[in-house]
Amino acid sequence: MSGLRQVLVAGGWRDAAEPVGSFRARNPATGEEIGPAFPVSGRDEIAIAAEAAEAAAPELAAAAPARVAAFLEAYAAGIEADAERLAALAHAETALPAVPRLREIELPRTTGQLRQAARAAREASWSHPVIDTAAGLRAAYGPLGRPVVVFGPNNFPFAFNAVAGSDFASAIAARNPVLAKVHPLHPATSEALARIAHDALLEAGLPAATLQVLYHVEPDAGLELVGRRGIGAVAFTGSRAGGLHLKAAADAAGVPFYAEMSSINPVFLLEGALAERGGALAEAYFASCTMGSGQFCTNPGLVVVPRGAAGDAFVAAATERFDAAPAQALFSGQGRDGLHAAVGALLEAGAELLAGAADPERAGFWVGPKLLSVDGGTFLADAARRLQGEAFGPAGLLVRSDDAAQARAIARALEGSLTATLYRAGDGRDDAEAAALVALLRPRVGRLIVDRMPTGVAVSPAMNHGGPFPAASHAGFTAVGMPGAIRRFAALHSYDHVPDALLPDPLRDGNPLRLWRLVDGTWTQAAIAC
Repeated sequence: MSGLRQVLVAGGWRDAAEPVGSFRARNPATGEEIGPAFPVSGRDEIAIAAEAAEAAAPELAAAAPARVAAFLEAYAAGIEADAERLAALAHAETALPAVPRLREIELPRTTGQLRQAARAAREASWSHPVIDTAAGLRAAYGPLGRPVVVFGPNNFPFAFNAVAGSDFASAIAARNPVLAKVHPLHPATSEALARIAHDALLEAGLPAATLQVLYHVEPDAGLELVGRRGIGAVAFTGSRAGGLHLKAAADAAGVPFYAEMSSINPVFLLEGALAERGGALAEAYFASCTMGSGQFCTNPGLVVVPRGAAGDAFVAAATERFDAAPAQALFSGQGRDGLHAAVGALLEAGAELLAGAADPERAGFWVGPKLLSVDGGTFLADAARRLQGEAFGPAGLLVRSDDAAQARAIARALEGSLTATLYRAGDGRDDAEAAALVALLRPRVGRLIVDRMPTGVAVSPAMNHGGPFPAASHAGFTAVGMPGAIRRFAALHSYDHVPDALLPDPLRDGNPLRLWRLVDGTWTQAAIAC
């Protein structure tokens, strides 16, 4: 097919090899196709990309960490130098505000992640070296020696992009090539990022095939890709249905699969907090639920509100805000259809619509924010857990609890989520109930929050952006925060009586890193003398 944008395969930009189709991005505000046409890659091209990435893996694994860090830092600088154009491209393809969301918030977060990954690569902080002097054993995390496949999501064109986001930065910091399957809703943004990345790779002297970029593939071909035995790991951010299909294929081939898939992020409003500041909580909830048209994986999808005067006042205030809210644009028609289906499922399971006008009849992918409510007893009786379905968009479900005991029962019934939030009174009257809920929620979420809505995700070494299934595929790992996010794409390498000259740098006796040593049966962490 002539006129298609090039793919980045086997170390260079080239015309797509026998594409099986083409597509263009759409402006979510109008529904119109925009920008150039991009190829849908077929099986032959996917195989070429995978083989090139596999061939580059040993060379990248042997590269000096300082060179990897230099690439990540140069890439961050290149993004900053082209920030205005990148923000404009992403705005056109997502309808997210260029300012402040894209230019002032998401782009700096993206370059900050890249620089954090660079620091972790240079310092090898992700390798967690351990030395047992008595047994003659040493161990540290190292590269997989195989490529990582990264599937980017639709809702963060920069910070989670398959060619710039946390998964990409983490895999590269561990010195693994990346085969990026970018999201087809923002192909021009992804291409622009990939061109900056490729130039920085060549400048840093890393293997040219360190990064492969495909814009779109057929579903069956994607399953075959993640099931290749030459793949070291897969990172996926997206829907539960899509994630589980890919995970099954990866599992069958023994390929580790790290996925963030679905989360309702429950919020528990305790009685004292509602009596103390119920109006402010209603405003905070509405703002969080509708931020970015509700298209956040940490959107507060379920809020437990006790019955009583304070709870009723909160519901009335939230209802008023949702009723007055203007329509918002979603990323795609498929996303709008998915939100309709999710809200419909909640209604069929026993919820009632409290607020929300019908979607406007206008071009584009516009929806009216929706607020639903359900009785606590009905929620607990929902054996099929239909009332825990994620509604990805500006929609929320209030669960009215009869008392503290029922609120605790609701907490016990919850599936795994990325986050859970508690709001309690400042005078301590809610503390006993908060402690009881913490004990119930702690094993069900990755991040426990007090007195803050869950939509913010700080890029910090202490962050956990993961959680129990179905929020993620593995509760022990995070998709955000260095060095923890890097260890998803690392192998634990143990060395038994290996001489110093044959060890990797973090395990050599002259390395100044702070290491764990087992000496005379006692673990100590101290710098090794140079």
